[in-house]
Amino acid sequence: MKPFAVRQAMLADLEALVPLFDGYRRFYGKSSDPNAAKSFLRDRFEHGESVLFLAEQGSRIAGFVQLYPSFSSVSLARTYILNDLFVDTGFRRQGIAGRLMAAAVEYATSLGAVRLTLSTAAINTEAQALYRTTGWARDEQFYVYHLPIPAIEPLND
Repeated sequence: MKPFAVRQAMLADLEALVPLFDGYRRFYGKSSDPNAAKSFLRDRFEHGESVLFLAEQGSRIAGFVQLYPSFSSVSLARTYILNDLFVDTGFRRQGIAGRLMAAAVEYATSLGAVRLTLSTAAINTEAQALYRTTGWARDEQFYVYHLPIPAIEPLND
């Protein structure tokens, strides 16, 4: 097992992140679209809308985690949504996902966050096992609901 390093990603990492981010989206059943992936990530970097950490092994990016900032009105505090976690198939089972998650926890803690939240596919039992072994607890108090927003038709005057 080769050593790897975890660090916060920068805009300069965009080109190297795109194939991995596209692979993550394909894992969840989306069609490959590297241009859209690049545009999406660039917007997050340029607008400071997320924080990414990446794991590098040599000159290759092996995995990433992406956090989106949020807030808890009840707690009057910052929270983060751990929205994306992905390790390239050739780098799995080396502790990379756990280290990426630890970097996310350390970052959120350093900014005074009171909680990290994540969701995963019900069939993603491998990820669920990782979450349990790293101290995450499945929510038993709240149901999550989603409302897809339909495309708005332009008004014809």
